[in-house]
Amino acid sequence: MRQFFFPLIFLIHTPLQIANLAVWASLVIIFGVAKLLLPFPILQQRLASAMHFFMFCFGKTSVLLIRCFNSVQFEFRVQGALSKKSWYLILANHMSYLDIILLIDFAAERIPVPKFFLKQELIWLPFVGLGAWALDMPFMRRYSREYLEKFPHKKGMDIQTTKRFCQKFKLTPTTVINFVEGTRYTAVKHKVRGSQYKHLLPPKAGGIAFTLATMGELFTNILDISLLYPDNQRHPMLSMLSGQLSRVVMDVNVLDVPAESRGDYYIDEQFRGQFHTWLNGLWAAKDARIAQWMEQKT
Repeated sequence: MRQFFFPLIFLIHTPLQIANLAVWASLVIIFGVAKLLLPFPILQQRLASAMHFFMFCFGKTSVLLIRCFNSVQFEFRVQGALSKKSWYLILANHMSYLDIILLIDFAAERIPVPKFFLKQELIWLPFVGLGAWALDMPFMRRYSREYLEKFPHKKGMDIQTTKRFCQKFKLTPTTVINFVEGTRYTAVKHKVRGSQYKHLLPPKAGGIAFTLATMGELFTNILDISLLYPDNQRHPMLSMLSGQLSRVVMDVNVLDVPAESRGDYYIDEQFRGQFHTWLNGLWAAKDARIAQWMEQKT
């Protein structure tokens, strides 16, 4: 009988989530334009604080809607101390667009404002692109190997450009979020990539190396975050919108930034090998923890 209401819940819940995004993103964009046009540092800082507040309001309101339309249990497990005064690099698996909402909501009362490193093409995504621009989230322009072979003078320019952009993060505690797999997990992608992990896609080392090369000296800790929807693995976002989301697990491990994670990934072959060993070990441990949660599935 309950299944009869799922389509109705979807038709009500989805517009509310879109409206929530549109309202808060519009406020962020308006304040962002004002911040750009008003060259007064104190005023710019206050506008930035208001914009961060709007982003957290988006996350909190979205999760409130999720709770209203879903009988959902949230499980947060944090190993280690968190602080609003630290700089963090989050290394997370990626199951759904829902991950972004949950990470914003998680950060609101625990860690500094999260910044996503975004592909340059996402600037054109309605509300999201301009909102991210206004919030000073870095848009990365990554050059392919083929492109660099044709234009070798471009080598390293993506890192240098982002380094200059991230200088502003030195004065304000910040959290940078990196979805290590580079895309959302699906069973098809898992098979096509021949993943050696049971519940994860292979990690992409280049993106993390890029982030650490850009601003690695700033990070106080790495946050190894594992996200899981044990009862709704296939389509977590659709399940959430239709009222079928039942359980969310977020496991957070506070790690030191290891020496083997810092170096020139693109030139130093020895460092590149060490970096892969460190990252694969981190990913294997994450996969083992997820396997344990799946065994506890009710």
